[in-house]
Amino acid sequence: MPAMDDPDVELMLQVQQGDLVAFESLIDRYKQPIYNMIFRMLRDANEAEDIAQKVFIQVYKASDRYKPTAQFSTWIFTIARNLTLNEIRRRSRKPNMDSIDAAAEPEGDAIPREYKDARGRDAGEETMQRELLERIDTGIADLPDNQRAAILLCKEGDIRYDEIAKILGCSVSAVKSLLFRARETLKRRIKEYMQSGNWVE
Repeated sequence: MPAMDDPDVELMLQVQQGDLVAFESLIDRYKQPIYNMIFRMLRDANEAEDIAQKVFIQVYKASDRYKPTAQFSTWIFTIARNLTLNEIRRRSRKPNMDSIDAAAEPEGDAIPREYKDARGRDAGEETMQRELLERIDTGIADLPDNQRAAILLCKEGDIRYDEIAKILGCSVSAVKSLLFRARETLKRRIKEYMQSGNWVE
């Protein structure tokens, strides 16, 4: 059923007619969540930026073939996931030392975060919160590909389960199972970290 009630679909249909302002609006809306998902899958800020750019290039090139049969977010995140998985497969065939170094030491400001006002907190509390956030990111990066993609789409893309199912090519029940296993793994590893102070690989 056409997703004509989706304002992003309307923007994409305007892009089909050559409306660059509409395309810029889509970029502004999706550039951060797309980048965030790719970064957390690759742990490489530079590569995430490159792939995010490729996503929007592909969106524009495919605009004349676009059909509004689903939510626009489903379509664009499917493109982002496929390009990211292609990069993961490429790395598995030919490891790139620059990418490995970037993954080991991700840029501190690669993903902007909104922190609450830190006034009134001591330095120790701030350090603990920062370390915990870093460990959560590490835990997400260590998840199996489909679990990682599911939780990032849910967390970064704010996408419904049925849309995630279309992106991943599985059933809604499979998405729920992936999210459950991912969250259980993260909760277990965070609990172990809080108890011991060590992150168990």
